Amino acid sequence: MVETTPLTPILGARITGLDIARGVDAATMAALRAAFDRYSVLVFPDQRIDDAAQIAFSEGFGPLERTRPGAPGAGSAVVILSNIGPAGEIAAPSDKQLLNNKANRLWHHDSSFKPVPARASLLSAREIPAAGGDTEFASMRAAFAALDPAEQTALRGRVGIHDFGWSRTRVDAALMSEAERHQHPPVRQALVLEENPHGPALYLGAHARGIEGMDEAEARPLIERLMALATQPAFTYAHRWRPHDLVMWDNRAVLHRATPFATATERRHMVRTCVAGAAPTLAAA
Repeated sequence: MVETTPLTPILGARITGLDIARGVDAATMAALRAAFDRYSVLVFPDQRIDDAAQIAFSEGFGPLERTRPGAPGAGSAVVILSNIGPAGEIAAPSDKQLLNNKANRLWHHDSSFKPVPARASLLSAREIPAAGGDTEFASMRAAFAALDPAEQTALRGRVGIHDFGWSRTRVDAALMSEAERHQHPPVRQALVLEENPHGPALYLGAHARGIEGMDEAEARPLIERLMALATQPAFTYAHRWRPHDLVMWDNRAVLHRATPFATATERRHMVRTCVAGAAPTLAAA
């Protein structure tokens, strides 16, 4: 029997009694979609799945994104997040994937730099380090609800500018080629999303460079204040990975980030799928 256990008063639920590798029936999928809307983060422990099973389960929530060029798994439905090289060795510190892992330690929404950003991400733990490498989540619905009504009204209808090249070069200049920068120009995203039945959510993250109609001196302090509000401990959940965990989160309702681990000595291999968004965020503002 499938059971749902809340993880915090704000977000997150553990789902047990389910073997994803054996397939999931329509009634259970409907219940999972409802739980996803409510809790924003779903944890499925002990799911011994391969890429094909992960893709099949993910497609139950909608069509999948294809991995962007320049990332491991490019052109497929999976993203490989790993510090393990092609021969099974731990990759050198200068490896681009390790630089990408460094960027993933910033609070972000997956693919908010795309015109239609992801709806959901599903991350499978295939190999994990002995310590660190956790994933933290922050509720953007709780953050919006904590604002006073006047500021909520002022933020509704605002447009954020999300710039992949800007955010990546803040981490390391080697992270972006000119081709990648050209492929991902800045995009306009709603600052407040109102598509979820459980309430509006802020939409910001590491890619949010500025706010349309504001100069940088005004926009950056506002973005940073809203990010600090959203990521306070009361609004967050930290997932400590165990082998074969599958975690799913709502990119339209939570921020997430990875925590550091000993990348030079500890192995970590994760596989991610992303459910595509159905429409631009401005349509949900």
